[in-house]
Amino acid sequence: MPEPKKEGDLFADPGIPVGTVLINERCILRGDGRHRVVLVAGLPLAQYAIGDRMAEAHAMVSLVDQGWADQNDVARAFGCSARTLRRHQRRHEDDGLAGLGRPGGYPKGKQRLPPSRRRTVLKLKADGFSNRQVALRLGVSEMAIRKLLRRAGWEEPSLSQRALPLHDAGANPNLSAFSGDAPPDTSRPTQEGANPNLSAFSSALLGLPPHNDPADRRVDRLMACLGLLDDAEPMFRPGTRVPGAGVLLAIPAIVASGVLAAAQELYGTIGPAFYGLRTTVVALILMALLRIKRPEGLKERSPHDLGRILGLDRAPEVKTLRRKLARLAAPKQASRLGRLLARRRVDTRGASMGFLYIDGHVRVYHGKHTLPKAHVARMRLALPATTDYWVNDAKGEPLFVVTAEANAGLVKMLPPLLEEVRGLVGERRLTVVFDRGGWSPALFQKIIAQGFDLMTYRKGRSRPVSRSFFRPHTRRFDGRRITYVTSWQTVESGSWTAQFASAKSPDSRTMGTRHRS
Repeated sequence: MPEPKKEGDLFADPGIPVGTVLINERCILRGDGRHRVVLVAGLPLAQYAIGDRMAEAHAMVSLVDQGWADQNDVARAFGCSARTLRRHQRRHEDDGLAGLGRPGGYPKGKQRLPPSRRRTVLKLKADGFSNRQVALRLGVSEMAIRKLLRRAGWEEPSLSQRALPLHDAGANPNLSAFSGDAPPDTSRPTQEGANPNLSAFSSALLGLPPHNDPADRRVDRLMACLGLLDDAEPMFRPGTRVPGAGVLLAIPAIVASGVLAAAQELYGTIGPAFYGLRTTVVALILMALLRIKRPEGLKERSPHDLGRILGLDRAPEVKTLRRKLARLAAPKQASRLGRLLARRRVDTRGASMGFLYIDGHVRVYHGKHTLPKAHVARMRLALPATTDYWVNDAKGEPLFVVTAEANAGLVKMLPPLLEEVRGLVGERRLTVVFDRGGWSPALFQKIIAQGFDLMTYRKGRSRPVSRSFFRPHTRRFDGRRITYVTSWQTVESGSWTAQFASAKSPDSRTMGTRHRS
């Protein structure tokens, strides 16, 4: 409320009248419940009745086009988004006031799929694909496919009219559409008068660059748009000082891990597309190695530099990668993918599965859901977070990871983790190693009953290590001789557990004991 005028105060603060919205230092918006007026430096610029969408949009566009205010200020004052304001500007440039008076929603009668996609739909339907299969391949709804077919006058052929499909060799989705290694198809007869040496999509006829140029992939993008390419072939070109090129050293490890084969087995394909399944998975893994935590981080990197690492002309944009992630997350197969990778690791590292190390790591949560707080050690704060429990083999390499519900402790999470391990390794007897967060004698009995051995500890009073165990050790670091007094002992699990158990109280005798059947 405005402060009362004091005696002797010549310039009392009148305050902001009711119904007035400040756009910026020279523009204001006033209203009385039925009408609104836009004032610029005290002069009216526009006046309209509340509910007149066309006049209101014209007032917003006038403020921005005449330079009186920027988009963000106008959008905030009128209670809309900057994207809506930009849409009004584009419609006003194209159709004038008639474009601003168009009702909301998608225009009636306007087809949602471009002509190239319509040709792809008709081709897939002619090949015998169902509406659902066509919708999944194009990334649209099944209703959009049905409407397109109805407008095109498509009629399902009867059983007597359906032709048997020709069993052509399937295209390799991991190769480019114009791979030079593919032999020409001479099995099909050519039409009379046609030149068999010219392709229907010849780069020279279309005015496109040759397909073997790694810096220009317009041919592959065209083939993906026509629905003839599931994934672009990676093609690298020489260069110096490529930022982040060191992550390419991880490509052999990525292939050896089996993540690409597991994704292919589980998801099949997300094409036709230039950025297919393999490219999307490799891009996400390389982003993790480059410390890009989320797709929005791509805005801070050069798309051409990241594209050179992927073997493409440019990396996918944020909206493209988010759309790919949405398609991969829609079937909700992330758990199955983790099990496939874990099973492959068990098969290849069977000898390393004698010991499994289980530990929890707190990950700060920045989403919209309400989660309980957990102590974040690196920040020394209690923040909303989730706890990821990692199961690693004897070499310290991960087997699988599980996110705890509502930050459940290690005591609660160990039984389901061990059930998952038992389903992966079979009846083998393993030793699980964990820290004092899993200390619970009742839990130890369950672990032993499930056929596992265990090694753990708990925090408490203990005798200091005898000085006789320590010896000086001298090493040279950076040209300097440094001497450390350390204790180095070779311990065997059987003898160590026996000595430790005899030195401790009966209550702690279970800790570290190896049980054998």
